[in-house]
Amino acid sequence: MKKRIIYELKGLYRDNLRITGYEFGKGKKSVCIVGTMRGNEVQQLYCCSLLVKKFKQLESDGRISPGHKILIIPSCNPYSINIQKRFWPIDNTDINRMFPGYDLGETTQRIADGVFKEIMDYQYGIQFTSFYMPGEFMPHIRMMDEGYSKIETALKFEMPYVVIRKVRPYDTATLNYNWQVWDTEAFSFYTTSTTTIDRNSAGQSVLSVMKFLSSLGIIKYNHSESDKKSKVVYDTDMVSVQTAKSGIFEPLVKVGDSVREGTPLANIVHPYDGEILETLFAPTEAKVFFMHSDPLTYANTSVVKLI
Repeated sequence: MKKRIIYELKGLYRDNLRITGYEFGKGKKSVCIVGTMRGNEVQQLYCCSLLVKKFKQLESDGRISPGHKILIIPSCNPYSINIQKRFWPIDNTDINRMFPGYDLGETTQRIADGVFKEIMDYQYGIQFTSFYMPGEFMPHIRMMDEGYSKIETALKFEMPYVVIRKVRPYDTATLNYNWQVWDTEAFSFYTTSTTTIDRNSAGQSVLSVMKFLSSLGIIKYNHSESDKKSKVVYDTDMVSVQTAKSGIFEPLVKVGDSVREGTPLANIVHPYDGEILETLFAPTEAKVFFMHSDPLTYANTSVVKLI
């Protein structure tokens, strides 16, 4: 293992910002795994830390195939992690909306530029990321419907779901999109949680990455193939359940539950008198794929997504 500083930014009032990478193996740039871009992505940081530990073991056992280099960057935003602020603490900008970056631009543009110059040439890119809304997911691989990434490659993760999402204008400034512009097959990895540690989901993600790299011949890792194949889902086919009222969010089901049409999904409770302002019901028979996790919610907000 080689530990090195990927990018360093001089700090005015505190220690320098240092983005650390862990390299395993030697040869062509095969796989890059990137963790937290945002300060509340502790689950994503945890997953990458487990992967660093796992690859140290694989390398010591000689199970990284010759001619392959693997890079893991657990965090691109340690400043925000330290104070648990989701975006860049100075100006509240999102590093994952600044790619490919600009070395003479704003701070987050410079960070994105410094990181991207190091990782733009890898054959495969995996990003442990989080959704723009707070909530819990069914673990899945997410990829864009346009670009260099292939569905057949995503299926090698053997995750329960592969979600194909429509490209939106703001995606052009994300790491995933720009990786693909530079001919990297890029995939976003969503675990169950973001702000809390879920050991089962983290373990599942580590195993999934091992299966993926093993199937590509990058590592030597014995595993039994799952009888259950990944289900490919398009985000446009998901059913979103929205609130009509603001208030305290009281979930009545959990992520992964199967529900019938008319099943109560959640209550919106008046924050002062405790009266139920609204009950959300399943519009169809489905499985709960996403559930809002914050204790409060606004009106006209998608708080549940069903498959």
